[in-house]
Amino acid sequence: MIKSTVNQTSPGMLFLYFLVIFAGVFIVFNLIGIALVGLIYGFNLIMSIARLNFSDPQTVPALYLLQIVTTTLPIFIAPLIFARWLTPNPQEFLKTTIKIPVLLWVIAFFIMLLSSPLIEFLSNLNALLVLPKWLSGLEQWMKDSEENAKRITNAILQMPTLFDCVKNVFLIGFLTAVAEEFLFRGGLQTILLKWIKNPHVAIWVTAAIFSAFHLEFYGFLPRMLLGAIFGYFVYYSGSIWPAVWGHFLNNASAVVVTYLYQNKFITFNPEETNVFNTPGYLLSLIIIINLLLVYKKIALGKTSLQ
Repeated sequence: MIKSTVNQTSPGMLFLYFLVIFAGVFIVFNLIGIALVGLIYGFNLIMSIARLNFSDPQTVPALYLLQIVTTTLPIFIAPLIFARWLTPNPQEFLKTTIKIPVLLWVIAFFIMLLSSPLIEFLSNLNALLVLPKWLSGLEQWMKDSEENAKRITNAILQMPTLFDCVKNVFLIGFLTAVAEEFLFRGGLQTILLKWIKNPHVAIWVTAAIFSAFHLEFYGFLPRMLLGAIFGYFVYYSGSIWPAVWGHFLNNASAVVVTYLYQNKFITFNPEETNVFNTPGYLLSLIIIINLLLVYKKIALGKTSLQ
């Protein structure tokens, strides 16, 4: 009955249903995650994590469990439930087809590889953000949120062994990429495309929401750019998997470089933000735009958009 009426439901209502389903799934899985960590590691550890006290040796496995249960799983499951309950063709809605030209995977790889200078430029630009004095409270909250997220990430990304690196590539690289792309590009962007009509606006609005969702405001601009690139991957190809591939490459490469730096295999600090110069930034922008145009041409020549 629900599926039979979904085509008559306005995109605005679909958006509201999507938010309600996500909020419900998110709350349930957060309660489950907290309960599991409490039962396995003790509720005192939960309080320590809440205070950002990571001195307990069981903190890292507890953080992994929390990451998977309270974040990755609900982000992945919510769009699946929405598509299953409220769309006549879940596979078409989420764009899970793998029938795309192989060359798109190659182009996506080079786009991600050559986006580093532009990402650095936007990161440096974002770092210059200063709010008016009357918003000093908001600015302090943004800085605190950024610092808290960084401390949690640093705790998870302590990788003394190769196994730790492989584990993080799987968790942060693969699982996170799949979950977030299903939620944002598979679910949210599809709804916004129906609602807004203008594909470019829908893609960039989705990218902005995607970036804001991470609550890391001093990385907002580079993350929004990445979200937009992933959005164009999906829109032009009609498949979510090139976006998952690009997202995986971005996350996994950060994990691997961090591992190599921590274990002194390389001297390059992955947190360094002054690697490239202005010509490099401009060249990166030009190359990415042209590669996206090539991607679009190949995709539209081989596939039909929904």
